[in-house]
Parts: sequence; C-alpha cells; structure tokens
Amino acid sequence: MLAVDTSLLVFAHLSEAPEHSAADPERELAEGDQPWAIPWPCVYEFFSTVTSARIWKERATEPTKAWAQVEAWLGSPSVHLLSETDDFANVLSTFVQRPRVRGPIVHDARVAALCVAHGVEALLTRDRDFSLFGELSVRNPFV
Repeated sequence: MLAVDTSLLVFAHLSEAPEHSAADPERELAEGDQPWAIPWPCVYEFFSTVTSARIWKERATEPTKAWAQVEAWLGSPSVHLLSETDDFANVLSTFVQRPRVRGPIVHDARVAALCVAHGVEALLTRDRDFSLFGELSVRNPFV
C-alpha cells in the first residue's frame, strides 16, 4: 500500500500550481482499486495549508471547498486513513529520539511512524526530511 504526504495532497488540489500535474499519482490512487493511504496528520496539515492566507494570499482555498476535497478523498473506496495503532508509541519512540528530530520534524516522525506501523510500502512525498527514517521507503513523484 502506498501512502501520500501533504505535499502531494496540496498540489493535487491546487490545479493552478505548476506542480499539479506531478501530483497525478494521487488521482490514480484515488480512482483506482489498489489500496492506498493518507495519514490523518496529513489531512490536518493539508487543510491548514490550503486555507492559509499567509501562504497563498488571495489564492487560499475557502474552508468549505477544502473540506469538500477531503471528503472526496475519504470517499475513495480504496483509501485507508492511518491513525495510531497499539504499537505506535514504540515506533514513534525510536523516531523522535534521533539526533536531528526536533521542532517541525517531529510531525514528519509521526507521519513516518504511522506509515511504518501500518506496513506502508512507500510514502509519496517531496519532503526530504523523511530520509531520516530509513525504515520507510520514500518516493518523490515530483522528480
């Protein structure tokens, strides 16, 4: 099962962004019948990012439209939402105690731990910080 990170969700949603066409794997996953996943923290981060006027200025997405996008993804019959498992704390513990895991990278550690705890094959992302977690295979669809 492949999982998608916030970067892929954001650019799949923003049709005017130059990176939009590179986010096609998300659409293929959502419309296909192979299982795929979205970690819950990425749903929150997607919503926060696309509705932020500080980031997008006049192009920020209205909350109702952003939530409609989330509902469309949740409506995919093959999507799995990744949340904490019984052994999540053990996985997260090994990730957050690494030397470079501080501040905002703690969010990436949480996403990586969710993926590992759920046996995700690879995370689709362009965030290089995920390389800190060698237990998780990462693919960058933007290159």
